[in-house]
Amino acid sequence: MRMAVVVLVVAVVVVLGCVAGGGAAEEGGEFAAVKAVVVDPAWRFPSARLRNAYVALQTWKQTAIFSDPKNLTADWVGPGVCNYTGVFCAPLPDDPRKVAVAGVDLNHGDVAGYLPPELGLLVDLALLHLNSNRFCGVVPATLRRLRRLHELDLSNNRFVGAFPAVVLELPALRFLDLRFNDFEGAVPPELFDLPLDAIFLNHNRLRFKLPDNFGNSPVSVIVLANNDFGGCLPASLGNMSATLNEIVLMDNGLNSCVPPEVGMLREVTVFDVSFNSLAGPLPPDVAGMRKVEQLDVAHNRLSGTVPEAVCDLPRLKNFTFSYNFFTGEPPSCARVVQADGDRRNCLPNRPAQRTPQQCAAFYALPPVNCAAFQCKPFFPSPPLPSPPPPAYPGPLPPVYPVPYASPPPPPLY
Repeated sequence: MRMAVVVLVVAVVVVLGCVAGGGAAEEGGEFAAVKAVVVDPAWRFPSARLRNAYVALQTWKQTAIFSDPKNLTADWVGPGVCNYTGVFCAPLPDDPRKVAVAGVDLNHGDVAGYLPPELGLLVDLALLHLNSNRFCGVVPATLRRLRRLHELDLSNNRFVGAFPAVVLELPALRFLDLRFNDFEGAVPPELFDLPLDAIFLNHNRLRFKLPDNFGNSPVSVIVLANNDFGGCLPASLGNMSATLNEIVLMDNGLNSCVPPEVGMLREVTVFDVSFNSLAGPLPPDVAGMRKVEQLDVAHNRLSGTVPEAVCDLPRLKNFTFSYNFFTGEPPSCARVVQADGDRRNCLPNRPAQRTPQQCAAFYALPPVNCAAFQCKPFFPSPPLPSPPPPAYPGPLPPVYPVPYASPPPPPLY
């Protein structure tokens, strides 16, 4: 009984802390809690940067971390912040004689708490990896001070509120992972104009239509699955042809035809638009995806015949189009379609298909008019300017305790 009471008290403290911490980030100035951290006057810090890092990390530990079951912050004691578990220091690019905190990695720590605004004092931070913890509340706006931040991973936590617009103010950002949280509302279209290499927003509560500038993004990987978008699969994704390797738009409520511009994605290896409401034929232009290995259009309302050229793609290993209304499947598809990859269609002489009544009712409807979705036509986008060099030369090594890892990809079914 006593243990249950203790657990309940801790849970209440965490919830109240998230509410208080998340809602008062700017109250009393950007760094209202700085005065709460006592700095021994006898300590000598090599630089003001490291003193600020001490204040930021101690504020986090003392006021905003409520549970640390793995004791990751147990050695966050004293002025030697570069020796703290999960903290990585590196020479400054513009002055190698000086050292600054360049990375914080508490991945898979199961730490509970919130992010205090004082983290904005870590102005030289290039990596912030906090995936698979129990951080909650909102992302503080003071992170806009992290002008060198290159990788931001807040995935698999309990963050809430609107999409953290502060990420739009981080000029060095290249990797953004916000998946498995409770962010809600719209994503600013400006996100897709940033020179990011990877965007993970899946498994949130985001509700918006993919903007017309979606294809401006130079990402190599984008995963937006399990949000509520609706609207068109934008033709502008054809502008991602030079960089895009993986795109997962599963379960996004997309409602349109598949634009022929998907065939322009010559570098893509994973293309997943399953569990949507895409309609009409699968365009033969898909055969332009010469490097695709995983192609999933299952659980839509696609119809007609599967184009033979699609199944002949040289690198295709797994093609899934189950739960549609296709009426024809070329023999060459046997090489790339798994045992149940074509089930619940209207294919003759194939097992586990829809009933004749279901197929007849579907094809008795008027043919799909793709123009009726009023999707914007394709326009080539101007090239983005070359991104600036990374904040620190060379790759920063992983900090704690194993090489960087994000949560697993979302389940397909």
